[in-house]
Amino acid sequence: MKEQHDSFLETLPAGWTFDRLKDVVTLRNEKTDEASADEDYLELEDIETSTGRILNRRNTLEVESAVTIFKKGDILFGKLRPYLEKYYTADFDGRCTGEILAFKPERIASRFLFYCVGSRWFIERCNALAYGAKMPRVSWPTQLAQFNVPLPPRPEQERIAAYLDASCAAIDAAVAAKCRQIETLDSLRKTTIHRAVTQGLNPGVSKKSAGLDWLAEVPAHWAPSRIKNIAKLSPGYSGRPPVNDEMCTFVPMEFLSEAGTLDTTSLLVFEDVSGGLTLFEVGDVLFAKITPCMENGKGAFVESLPSRYAFGSTEFHVLRPSCAINGKFLYYYTYNPIFRAYAAENMSGAAGQKRVSSQFLKETRLFVPPLSEQLKIISFLTAKDKEFRTLFVEPPSRGV
Repeated sequence: MKEQHDSFLETLPAGWTFDRLKDVVTLRNEKTDEASADEDYLELEDIETSTGRILNRRNTLEVESAVTIFKKGDILFGKLRPYLEKYYTADFDGRCTGEILAFKPERIASRFLFYCVGSRWFIERCNALAYGAKMPRVSWPTQLAQFNVPLPPRPEQERIAAYLDASCAAIDAAVAAKCRQIETLDSLRKTTIHRAVTQGLNPGVSKKSAGLDWLAEVPAHWAPSRIKNIAKLSPGYSGRPPVNDEMCTFVPMEFLSEAGTLDTTSLLVFEDVSGGLTLFEVGDVLFAKITPCMENGKGAFVESLPSRYAFGSTEFHVLRPSCAINGKFLYYYTYNPIFRAYAAENMSGAAGQKRVSSQFLKETRLFVPPLSEQLKIISFLTAKDKEFRTLFVEPPSRGV
């Protein structure tokens, strides 16, 4: 190994050299403002993050500014928000937004350059040099052009690129298999919850008609009720906590997961609240007003909080169970995918602003098992949840 003056590349293998990016590639500068119906145009959002793949191709009929022309074999790199890791080997002649740079490889193999610009050291250096608070980007002439690129002998470049192509293909296959497994497990988990909270754990128990659009039968001994009779809806208030300067937990919508977990690691002191916050406490059930379907619906049972007061987005309902129902059982009931699909069908409001209304939840009919049976169902589902979570392993990373 030999020393090398770029701090992002401290050493190089013997026989390798390095050179500035501008000395091994030519930056495409040809522009056109001619609109075309051909789907050969790329915006930044058309390139998938971290994978080097494109998601979409579009035309330029509605593009008002001049666009950059690129050629097959060029390496494209998104200079805006480089942390998004947008890069791609062009497999067609096309055009792209000015926020994408097109490199024509000259003294470097195209696929080797592709892996260089997608590598951790390249992205990290771009992030370190990016300027602009809201729209950080890197400059070609003063920054990227000066990057030192490692240069093995050309045959070795080709061998490295071929090795990485094969390795990434194997990783992609593993990711696809894992994603299919996760989808299967997720479907099984939802089915398990639905059966437990609507049919109980004894398949041989006598049944009666539920008389609901989304539910045909329930155990005969389960008591009919409505949510308004077994839980208070949004019983808290909006605004600042009653004790000034006291530490509080704030939970925005994105802190609720589809799996029912609640991220309460962010503590805030509320000095001024301009409105639009909902109070909740331990034992409450949270239910999203928007997107209630299981594909992206959110909710949670609040089992613990790191502070006395907790506030959240006005985009979820707060259900506070009475003594007639266990809060965890109510959570599983409202998490039930069939129930959520029913809630989604009954959302109200103008197009694009539809919500699950308070009135809908209050009047929703349900069947409640005895408390002792609720506890058995909760215990069963909690154990099943643990089983599923041990199988929900993150897919392997494809980063280079």
